[in-house]
Amino acid sequence: MSDAELVLRSTRVITPEGTRAASVAVADGTITAVLPYDAPVPARARLEDLGDDVLLPGLVDTHVHVNDPGRTEWEGFWTATRAAAAGGITTLVDMPLNSLPPTTTVDHLRVKKQVAAGKAHVDVGFWGGALPDNLGDLRPLHEAGVFGFKAFLSPSGVDEFPHLDQEQLARTLAEIAAFDGLLIVHAEDPNHLDAAPRHGGPRYADFLASRPRGAEDTAVAHLVDQARRQGARVHVLHLSSSDALPLIARARADGVRLTVETCPHYLTLTAEEVPDGASEFKCCPPIREAANQDLLWQALADGTIDCVVTDHSPSTPDLKTDDFATAWGGISGLQLSLAAVWTEARRRGHGLEDVVRWMSTRTAELVGLGARKGAIAPGHDADFAVMAPDETFTVDPAALQHRNRVTAYAGRTLHGVVKSTWLRGERVVADGEFTEPKGHLLTRPH
Repeated sequence: MSDAELVLRSTRVITPEGTRAASVAVADGTITAVLPYDAPVPARARLEDLGDDVLLPGLVDTHVHVNDPGRTEWEGFWTATRAAAAGGITTLVDMPLNSLPPTTTVDHLRVKKQVAAGKAHVDVGFWGGALPDNLGDLRPLHEAGVFGFKAFLSPSGVDEFPHLDQEQLARTLAEIAAFDGLLIVHAEDPNHLDAAPRHGGPRYADFLASRPRGAEDTAVAHLVDQARRQGARVHVLHLSSSDALPLIARARADGVRLTVETCPHYLTLTAEEVPDGASEFKCCPPIREAANQDLLWQALADGTIDCVVTDHSPSTPDLKTDDFATAWGGISGLQLSLAAVWTEARRRGHGLEDVVRWMSTRTAELVGLGARKGAIAPGHDADFAVMAPDETFTVDPAALQHRNRVTAYAGRTLHGVVKSTWLRGERVVADGEFTEPKGHLLTRPH
């Protein structure tokens, strides 16, 4: 600890070994030691005494649509990363679509990085995209440092990012498996979607019927079969159907290289409570019933689902019409994800250690950053969130940092107030006051 420049002390520090009173020493942006609470502080080190507020590793959100460049009226690196920092997120990985151009070639990745440079309040990495016609771009993107490749098995909602059919999926997986990359998949089957009832209008029940569980279940089954045959690494994005869980559990038990995520809105919101016309609740796959939600929580607890990420996918308010058939499908959640999940987790008997595992440790591991992110341990980046877990706040859209303050959480009272967020040992936000951007643009570790 003698070389420490900063010491953060709290009666509740969440470490890989559990929660304990500790002093965390930081030098050159890195955690150098986790010591007893009353360890002496070196003369040249600054002490930050956090009292009883909890010190937890900064969250790692691996599913964020920043939409920059091209659709910056929807979001943007400046606003998205401020919202992330305000919510205790210190690393995010940007999805390849909804920006123009999409991140589907090395040149497009270069454009994205040029736009993000100097605007990131937290660390930012990038996913590449897998399209029917960019097979030859996948290895160059991998070598350029993307963390993996996003594909859709049904229409994405934007014309510039078409989905893969089963033959194209097989070719894509074979290419990615050849360099041991990761394919992350929006798993809904287009045939099931085409056969589902279609009704325009404001009734949420009609929208829910148009995105049946069977569409997810079938697509996951096809993905598992392809991954098993090719020995490929695959990740199921934003799982909402609990009916797919037995298949996922069997596949993992059989050794299929499969990971799975779900999202705060599936864990905290239910179909029964969505008002008609309230398309701020619309996302694909959809928010399902309370009984389905109970099974998602059970799967998180037993490890069938690995992690929780936001799938932050905002738009301008005019696209959130009261017609569920045509309204933009996406939920804004970056700033509120930690509090939303913690509020429901504590109600169900889970601890903050569980939330950290789902939203920081496992997400860091998913993208190969587990040696630097996702834990308060020596050698890790000094990325922290400081939270008062028992304090509450009522969600006021006007207080959000998102560019467009449309939120499904408006008016909800949530537990867990983020007091400050730290990136590599520097406080980037405290009590709503931000520093200049200090985030780095990350590449996949080799």
